[in-house]
Amino acid sequence: MQFNRSTANAVCAIAVAFSFTPSLSITSAAAAPVERPPLKVEDVNAAQQAWCDALLSIAKAHAAGGDYKPIAVAVLSNIYNYDYSIVLFNPTLTFGEQTFRLDKEGAAAYFIGGNPKYPNDDGFALKPWVGCRYTNAGNNTGVLIDGDFAATMGNVYLTDANGGETVVDKLFVFRRGDDGKLRIIVHKSSIPNPVPK
Repeated sequence: MQFNRSTANAVCAIAVAFSFTPSLSITSAAAAPVERPPLKVEDVNAAQQAWCDALLSIAKAHAAGGDYKPIAVAVLSNIYNYDYSIVLFNPTLTFGEQTFRLDKEGAAAYFIGGNPKYPNDDGFALKPWVGCRYTNAGNNTGVLIDGDFAATMGNVYLTDANGGETVVDKLFVFRRGDDGKLRIIVHKSSIPNPVPK
């Protein structure tokens, strides 16, 4: 085809039409990002309470002789981000080569035990927990929010069936997914150091 002034004008006309036709534009309204309200401290607190409730749901099912394993797997999908990316999980009672759990299998082993790959795990969530509450450092000063990410630092208080209380230092980092749900992407926990006498 000979490229002359007529051809050039036709090409320009097509280009202009494509640029200004809404149905053909690559920047159409359908591709616009969904606007979501900013995260609030209340949203982060609700996610922490959901973690407490999830832990107790596993413990309650185990204590009642129910099938707690599918509950634990559901918790790892709903509360943690394992189905979407790597989660950095450093549980309280782990050590050596199995200190860090980077996949769902390792996390499940920590919570419910029974995995020969993790012989030291006896199931943290299977203990007779009947209560769980949390606090954030500085009365929610220890909650940082940046866009779709939030980090919290504080304590979790676990109550067993005999009324005993276990206190754990916690660092959680949450990410808000495309579905709007906050899920844990970092979980670091440890037993607090004793107060010097």
